[in-house]
Amino acid sequence: MSHPAKKPDLLRDNELIYGRLLIVDEPHLIQRYNKALAAFGLPPTKLKSFQIDRTGFSPEIADECGDPDYLDPNEVNRRFIILTPSQIDLPVVHTAFSNTSQLMFEFMSKNQRAIDALTIKDVIYGEIEDSVPKVNDIEDLLSINQVEFKVLSAEDVLGKAAELGKLVDRLRQEPDAWRDDAMLTRMVELAKICGDIRENALVPDQVIFRHNAYWTSHFGGLYVFVDPDMTTVISDPAAPGFRRSRPWQVSYLSINDADKVFKFLASTGRIELPRASWIEASGYLEHRAEMVVRALIRDTEPNRNLTDVDKVWLQTWIQSHADLITKDGNFPFLNAAKREIAQLGHLKIEDVFPQQRFLVVRAKPDHPDAWLTNRLISDFVPTDFVSRYIFNKQGFYKDYDGFSDAWRSHVVDVLKTTYLKDKVAFRTRLYGLTD
Repeated sequence: MSHPAKKPDLLRDNELIYGRLLIVDEPHLIQRYNKALAAFGLPPTKLKSFQIDRTGFSPEIADECGDPDYLDPNEVNRRFIILTPSQIDLPVVHTAFSNTSQLMFEFMSKNQRAIDALTIKDVIYGEIEDSVPKVNDIEDLLSINQVEFKVLSAEDVLGKAAELGKLVDRLRQEPDAWRDDAMLTRMVELAKICGDIRENALVPDQVIFRHNAYWTSHFGGLYVFVDPDMTTVISDPAAPGFRRSRPWQVSYLSINDADKVFKFLASTGRIELPRASWIEASGYLEHRAEMVVRALIRDTEPNRNLTDVDKVWLQTWIQSHADLITKDGNFPFLNAAKREIAQLGHLKIEDVFPQQRFLVVRAKPDHPDAWLTNRLISDFVPTDFVSRYIFNKQGFYKDYDGFSDAWRSHVVDVLKTTYLKDKVAFRTRLYGLTD
């Protein structure tokens, strides 16, 4: 799923889409970026200023060329452009795979010295190369166990550094090599471009990385979780290749089957069940209840201005719409869950309707798949637009496209006054996440 090239200004103005990006407005950096575009067979940008994310993706250039996938053809073998080492601190705002951000971070971390040295003189670009050129079915996705960063540079500083390295080795190993004037002249030429390669590590050390658990936009959205003895695919059963191969290695779960998905997350230790130890301090159930009520208001009165809504107003609305609240069932369920946890210290989850179980759990914070698990949970609780925004931006933007103008303003307002005020504190309190 690709973001549309243009999004309403309300999201951009409040940095809820394409926020915290790096402005590129220096002519020499724009020139370098254009060299990378040319290497990909793309036209140069005419913009005098644009923003980029960690991968080098620019929403302004996507708008200019009318292609949000200009760095992501076929949504596989993702391209990247690195102008500066500081890109490591940026988000990734457009990708078909949820782990692109982590893979870029690992590549830039492991090869920091080479990237520092290369970007002084050159632009680094290339592809995160998978083992498949195009994804036609689920089996193609499952065949991607690792990725390799194919790294190039516009002035071929990388190639020249490798050539200089070989000549230096020859000079050391062949007694008469120092008499070869042509070789020595070439070494001087290369050193002018590369500098002292004994000091500057110009060639990346590690370019191959594991491709572990992820979400991908292919086939309407698909999750892959990896455990030691089993890989689990969660998607729409209509996805090509669903349940077709390797049943001894791959478990296929329908994303429409709340019971099976929940049991998988619980049995593999990916979720925290509702216990007083974290529920009471986090305010998690209160947050979920408020999101449920806000969604009911939206459905009942889509054009209502909710700018100055406070808890007293919400309470009054709940009381005056008791029948609607009872029919929906989620608000009474959350209140009952809160009472049971206060009395027993936990909730008897086996007694809970499968779809509602997702309202009262969160990902286990110290599990490596915590963010991905919270993303999956958010697919079962679409009313909680705050969780959708934090963990599932593609889902949030798709939802947002269907909102009325009044509800869009309200959603932006809530995100600004809750999550955006202090992201880390908010994630820590509600989800136990500190990173």
